[in-house]
Formats: sequence, structure tokens, C-alpha cells
Amino acid sequence: MTHPARRFGPLRDGHDVTFRLYAPDARRVDLLVDGMIPLPMTRRGDGFFDVELAGVEPGHRYRFLADGVLVPDPASRMQERDPDGWSVLVADPPPRIGNAIRPWHEAVIAEVHVGTATPEGTFRALLDRLDHYRDAGFTVIELMPVADFPGARNWGYDGVLLYAPDRSYGTPDELRALVDAAHARGLGIMLDVVYNHFGPSGNYLPAYASSFFRADIATPWGPAIDLESETVRDFFTENAACWLADFGFDGLRFDAVHALATAGAEIFLTEIAHACRAVRPDAWLVLENHDNIAGWMTRDDSLFTAQWNDDWHHAFHVLATGERGGYYAPYAGDPVAAAARALTEGFVFQGEPYPDAEGQPRGTPCATLAPDAFVSFVQNHDHIGNRPLGDRLAGTLAPERLALLRLVLMLSPEIPLLFQGEEALLPTPFPFFCDFEGDLAEAVRTGRRSEFADFFRDHDDGQFPDPLDEDTFRAAVLAPEDFATGHARRELAAFRALADLRRQHVWPLAASGWRDAQASRTGDAIAVRWRFAAGTLVMVLNPGPSPASLARPAGTETLASLAVTGTVEPAETAALTLGPFSAAVWRLPAA
Repeated sequence: MTHPARRFGPLRDGHDVTFRLYAPDARRVDLLVDGMIPLPMTRRGDGFFDVELAGVEPGHRYRFLADGVLVPDPASRMQERDPDGWSVLVADPPPRIGNAIRPWHEAVIAEVHVGTATPEGTFRALLDRLDHYRDAGFTVIELMPVADFPGARNWGYDGVLLYAPDRSYGTPDELRALVDAAHARGLGIMLDVVYNHFGPSGNYLPAYASSFFRADIATPWGPAIDLESETVRDFFTENAACWLADFGFDGLRFDAVHALATAGAEIFLTEIAHACRAVRPDAWLVLENHDNIAGWMTRDDSLFTAQWNDDWHHAFHVLATGERGGYYAPYAGDPVAAAARALTEGFVFQGEPYPDAEGQPRGTPCATLAPDAFVSFVQNHDHIGNRPLGDRLAGTLAPERLALLRLVLMLSPEIPLLFQGEEALLPTPFPFFCDFEGDLAEAVRTGRRSEFADFFRDHDDGQFPDPLDEDTFRAAVLAPEDFATGHARRELAAFRALADLRRQHVWPLAASGWRDAQASRTGDAIAVRWRFAAGTLVMVLNPGPSPASLARPAGTETLASLAVTGTVEPAETAALTLGPFSAAVWRLPAA
């Protein structure tokens, strides 16, 4: 019998299925198939147990008995209900291998949480909302993690069965239908995946495969995953390839790779990129990495496509809000300089000491990277949910400041990402929520406050949304009628206009080949030039609360700007006067 080249999960050959479990600590493992007597599994030399069963069809429920402990398949493709219940055998889908739906430089990303994007909170209901995202001007949907988590609601970063879409959202076939429907509308679709930890409830691996973890290396979520083990690395690389091959996702976003805490992390990231590109050579592979390692995005290596740029967010957040506590503090000294560097080079920290408790150098030089190596955002799930009330800037920030942030985001050549509803500037909060019980629930309540103590200290305990209360989750749910108010329709039209300008002017430049970027500064005002083979994009902005003047950028004397927010007036031929929170953009032809 021959099997596909994978090690985890059931392997089908006609009507025969080989069930496998990596359980190096177990003395005995039995396969339990609903309605059948337990079947002893054979231990192999590599730590796996297996047994072959004839005539078992998709839909059969199964799980394992490892030294008397009932456990699900850690590579289950579908659960009957929650992670601690039955795994369900599914049919092998035909390979869904092809090219990404569009080139990466055309990405305008909507970050979406399946459970709150619609009142129903399902893949099927989200499918019915895809026209909204397409018509608004988005080109890519990025789903927050969908891997099976305990309970009925979760942000997704507590997944424990990484191959199985959570049943509260729907079935694997319904997720595939969502991907197909996105592609039919010209939308790319990505998935956020979490490989730096398992959730705190429902993970049975320590009971029979303790070598998955390093007890001597602690992380915020418990013992580190042992990426020095080839078998452990294979579990995750197979998972990443599975989302691309079995579901047809165009790309993946890898959560917090700086938290991969063992010596095998660099090997692992290289292997996982190669595994993904073996399935889909042009897959969009995007990192979240506090370490700011530019080398992962070197185009010649073809490893990763881009990185989420928290530096961009932090600098502009300080400028727009004046908030300087918590993780905004390192950007508070000169946020104008930080914003200029984020716009022209990407990372703000490129090897300088990071002003935290340790003061270690952070980052590497990145000025030679093209702008589309960076994903920028005004807000995302983290920077809303880490706020004590989970409130969005749309609910508190003055309109002129929001308009400036949105123009800079949408008309600079970095890849823009917006969190669901941000396109209409909805004020709907997105507080942290989950569905744990007992001591773990209380630990989550207190843990969030201690993790972000600088953000929480100015609020009374009674103000905090309880992350375990279903009402906290319900407060985050979006409904179609939220987008139908007069305010939402106006903001949607404004966003759509910016998306159209990006399509007409930024995309052709980005497609032509990157040259370089430069910025100049006069007081709080910044002028930025991004040079491409086909021309130059010029932006002037005043992110401060007082009027500012600067020299008019060369080449714009006879051109009307593509877009203006706030007040931008020529003081004289060679100068511009910018009102508070103002910006303007021009496109210049190639020299």
C-alpha cells in the first residue's frame, strides 16, 4: 500500500484507512471507531502507532485510547463537536493547487473574524457577505485563525486541533465553499495560523507526546514547542501545506514567530516556507515578527512575502492619539521621525537598542526592501482588543485624524490591512473573548489585565468587559444593517474612492519595479517620494495639531493632487501650507 507523503492524520488507500498517532510516551494505544470493538495499534520505531482498517467510510467517528486516556486525533480534519470529543473521518478532497488569485502588490486586505463578521458567525454566512468586501474595494480576505478551539467562541489563537476548522463555524466543505466563492468574486483569501503555542485547554499532546514540548523553556503559554525535533516540525509544515492544498487558500499569515522559543525556529521557518511553496509557488506568506528580521523577505530567497509592520501602526497611533504608554512608549520620543522612517523604509527599529526593560538591539536594516514587503494598518484585532474596552479609534478619534490615517494607509505603497468594519468606520468594539471554565477562566480574566497593565491602569475594574461573558462576544458582532446607516454609507464611499485611486495609480507603479524612497521633514510636516520604474508617488502630510509649511515637492508644480484630506494650500509657488492633520498625494511620470 502507498500513501501520500504525509505523517499525520488518517491515510486512505481505496476503502482502506491507516490510522496513525504519534505517541512516543504511550505504552499502548487503541483505535476506537464508533460501533466497533477497540483495535490495538502497532508501535513503530519512530514513535508512531498505526493500524489499518478496511471498509471504513467518511463520516465514521473515531478517537484513540492512549494508556487509558481518551484523546482526539491531533491531526483530525473535523471534530463532531469540541476538541475533547470524537474526531470524524472525512473524504480526501481533490488537490486545490493553482496560482494565487492576483499579484501581491494588488492586495487590499480585510482582516475578518468568522465568529463576529456576521450575526450567524459561520463560514456560510460570511460567504453571503463577500460581495460587500469586494464592492468596498478589498481584494483579499484574511481570516483570523479557524483551527478547532475549546468552547463556543474564541479569537482563534487558542486552537488545539490545528487541522480541523472549528465546528462552531462550519464544516471543512463549507470552508472550501467560502474559499471558492471568494475566488469567484476575484477576492484572494488568506488564513492566520498559530504555530508558537497550543491553547490552554483541550490539548492532549502532553499526555502521550511530551517530547513535543521543552519543559526547560518557558513561554507565556507554557512549555515551548520543541522545534529542534524533525517530527514536531513536520506536524506544523504539513499543516501549513494542508491549508493551501486541501482548502485552496492563497496564503498564510504566521502568528508571532518571534515567540518560537527553541533553537530549531530558523530551520522551521525555512522548512515551512519551502513546504508551502512546494504546494503553491506564489503563495502569500506573511510573518508577524517583533524581531524585524528583513532577511526573511529577501525576494531572491523566495521564502516570505511580507511582514505585518507594527512599527508603522505604533508611530501613527502616537501621532493621531497622543497615547504614549505601553508598547507605544518606544515611539513617543519623536513619532514624526518614526512615521517618516516607517513610510520610506518599513521598520522603525533596524538594529537600534529597543527602549524596553532589556534594551537589546531590535531589527535589521530593511531600506532595500520594496514597500509591499510590509503590511501596514491603522488598527487590527490586536490593537483593538488589547485596549481595556476593546474600543476602536472610530468611536473616539476626531474625523480629520481618522481621514488622515486612512489616506496615508491607502495611498502609500505598503500593503494596507483594515479590520472588519473599519472600511465604514464602524465604532463596534472588538474586546478579547473566549469560552473557558473554572480556574482557567479566572486566570484569563486576571491575565489580560496584567499582560497589558499600562493600558488598563487608568480604568476601574468594573469597566472591563468580562472576556468570559457571552455579552462581551455579542458586543463585537457585526450585522449587515450596521453598514446601512447614513454615516456608514458615506464612509464606505470615501473608502471606495481611495481604493479606486490605489487601483489606478499605486498598482501600476508597484508592478513596474521598485527603486527607492526618500523623506524630508520640516517641523512636523513630512514629504515622501517613492520611486518606481514607471514613475514616482509623492505624499506630503502634517500629522500634527498645528499648521505646518514645507517646500513643494519638485514635479508637482503643475499637477493637481490625486487626493487631499484636510487643508493643503500653496503659500507661494515653492511652498505648501498644510493645516492640522492634512495630506496630499501626487503621481509623477517616469523621469
